[in-house]
Amino acid sequence: MANFAKSSAPLFSVDVYQNEYLPEGGREVNAVVTVTATGGGTVGGAVTAPGSTAAERSSAAVALMVDCSGSMDYPPTKMRNARDATAAAVDTLRDGTRFAVIAGTHKAQEVYPGGGGLAVADATTREEAKQALRRLAAGGGTAIGTWLRLADRLLSSADVAIRHGILLTDGRNEHETPQDLRAALEASAGRFTCDARGVGTDWEVKEVTGIASALLGTADIVADPAGLAADFTRMMESAMGKEVADVALRVWTPVGTTIRFVKQVAPAVTDLTGRRTEAGPRAGDYPTGSWGDESRDYHLCLEVPSAGLGQEMLAARVSLVVPRPDGSAHSLGAQGLVRAVWTDDLAASTSISPQVAHYTGQAELAQVIQHGLDLRKAGDFDGATAKLGRAVQLASASGNADTAKLLAKVVDVVDAATGTVRLKTRVAEADEMTLETRSTKTVRVKK
Repeated sequence: MANFAKSSAPLFSVDVYQNEYLPEGGREVNAVVTVTATGGGTVGGAVTAPGSTAAERSSAAVALMVDCSGSMDYPPTKMRNARDATAAAVDTLRDGTRFAVIAGTHKAQEVYPGGGGLAVADATTREEAKQALRRLAAGGGTAIGTWLRLADRLLSSADVAIRHGILLTDGRNEHETPQDLRAALEASAGRFTCDARGVGTDWEVKEVTGIASALLGTADIVADPAGLAADFTRMMESAMGKEVADVALRVWTPVGTTIRFVKQVAPAVTDLTGRRTEAGPRAGDYPTGSWGDESRDYHLCLEVPSAGLGQEMLAARVSLVVPRPDGSAHSLGAQGLVRAVWTDDLAASTSISPQVAHYTGQAELAQVIQHGLDLRKAGDFDGATAKLGRAVQLASASGNADTAKLLAKVVDVVDAATGTVRLKTRVAEADEMTLETRSTKTVRVKK
């Protein structure tokens, strides 16, 4: 049963899907929690907790980070496409949005507006930014952590609700250590969200997906640089549609109950378990980033104390909040309950919720694709065949047609239902990287 928030905009609802029945001695409780935000006011009009300033209520800030390392000149059209894509994104900024453009090499340089601040989008500043973009040239190395730190400094200078980054890279992060990048991500997490894109095929998938995952954004490949402008426009339109920042899934559990994991499972698989922050007695907050009009699914797995037949308990209460810096939180009004009921009815206690079964399969699908591709790169072709065969089977069974198409570019499918496949002897690098980058994208369960 949906429970709608009584708020100005947008309205949040929470639905819980589970089989609450456990056999005698049963302790594991699984539930899929669907969170939906609907009916926001003006698209992109950021909403925050009561008491926020006019600037916070009305605006957002965006930092565009463009790779300008030397490899962006090979071929020369790549740099031109990146400039055009960034210009298209600037054109998509709504009036009043704060923004900056950063040129990223082995150091980060603010290309526009300069002076350590942000411009306010209007016809004049958009044109000035596009003029500045024409001066971007390729040269230097790649140190993405420095780009993120500058983006954080610029974005934090604005008194706004929504802070968002868009990052484009074409190469590996070779001019700083992995620890440098990790430290920059840890420093930026929770301060702004970021979408990351890899252009061409010379970048590292795990770096780009790791950036997006840490900063609660999306990751994708743009194998052909000619597709950048359309992709950047879509990303910016999505960023402009965000209305509520820093939403957390708050999970309360009774004494004796432990949380095994909390994962976002749609539109993509992201494990949030390790990102919990304590929120009072027996409650924890799991960050979900910024929301516009959209719906996402979360898989909650709990271990409850064993109880006798006929007994029932509240296993968890899930609500939505916007945490405040002082430790308090603004409730978004919607909540859902996860229950546990012990029964000797075998049919009731052994049936699996269709939603839980579906997303358990989607999470496994992401895992076996990544493992299979790693084995293929390592030369373990038998292991890779087994894993990617299982991926084909899972994609077919769940109706994940997009992933099935990507898998068919890496393996020859003999029988999808049984997962019988042969590895292709020749695979285009772009096809393999696309499969790896998009492996966590899921399809919604058919309600």
